[in-house]
Amino acid sequence: MSKTEPGTPENTRVFDELMAEVTASTGTFGHREHIHLTWLAVRRVGMPAAVALVSDGIQRTARYAGAPQKYHVTVSRAWVVLVAHHAAEHQQPDFAAFAERHPALLDKRLLTRFYRSATLADAQARTSWVEPDLAPFPWTAPDR
Repeated sequence: MSKTEPGTPENTRVFDELMAEVTASTGTFGHREHIHLTWLAVRRVGMPAAVALVSDGIQRTARYAGAPQKYHVTVSRAWVVLVAHHAAEHQQPDFAAFAERHPALLDKRLLTRFYRSATLADAQARTSWVEPDLAPFPWTAPDR
């Protein structure tokens, strides 16, 4: 399993490869493609490295598109953590099977189960990791 470090040429290369793979058939990058890219990243480099890989790539893409304000640290990391948890829980042979098994991940509003809107809108959440404040991720709940 290769490891990627934030901001490295290797990280950029891997992200670009994954982006090309998920956009090859549609040419678009919507929420489903974002989840697909994240799933591929987690499978290729593991969860901790996928956080850096996806976050750096999305941030770079937003800057390139002239919209650096669209990058959000907490949102990016939370999606990687959610996808990684489900990917580890049930190994699926392909993304279509994974998406079918975990349809909630295809709902862009899923994070509102865990975060208040005001929390995600806050500058601190945009620039650094903020733990869920509405409900913990299910696998981190105290009774589990």
